[in-house]
Amino acid sequence: MKTILICAALVLAGCASKPAEPSWRTNAADSLKNFTDEYLKGNSAIAANDFARARSEMASTGRFDLVAHAELVRCAVYTASVVVGECEGFAPLAADATPVERAYAAYLAGRWQGLDAALLPEQHQAIARGAGSLAAVADPLSRLVAAGAMLQAGRIAPADIATATETASAQGWRRPLLTWLGIAAQRARAAGDTAELARIERRIALATPH
Repeated sequence: MKTILICAALVLAGCASKPAEPSWRTNAADSLKNFTDEYLKGNSAIAANDFARARSEMASTGRFDLVAHAELVRCAVYTASVVVGECEGFAPLAADATPVERAYAAYLAGRWQGLDAALLPEQHQAIARGAGSLAAVADPLSRLVAAGAMLQAGRIAPADIATATETASAQGWRRPLLTWLGIAAQRARAAGDTAELARIERRIALATPH
């Protein structure tokens, strides 16, 4: 028993000597995750509060790169939902952001001309080079972000719209689902495909909160 107690004391001493994770880091990560979940589900007010909390925690460090990261997370979630023109929060930070962050911002905005794809997250590099398929992007949120960026860049195909729609559907993400269904409806209407348009409109009605 004495040996066990000595060992336990040593373990606790080791834990005590290990620096604690700064609270801002944990709080910011949790709030950004909550923001992402709530925004994609369509809960705008809750999402806004979560993002404000995350940004405030990161701003407490006085580091531009961290606040820029928060803004890019928000921009990426907007891009996944095809909410265009809502990434203004990054612009004031761009001069102090890293080249990696500026490249990602350009990618999200569809400004791919002269973009160094090697600076992007790995799952987006092939997409930006025009050498990868949207369906091959493993992570669902990254897939939707890529789809939104492709739409902004004018490089999206009908199959990609279907992929984005079903990705949002599978995750239960109401906001991007309704947006991508709306885009599909526009294409069906333009093509004169009344049967497909009616089917899509029924899905939109079903997914729309009442």
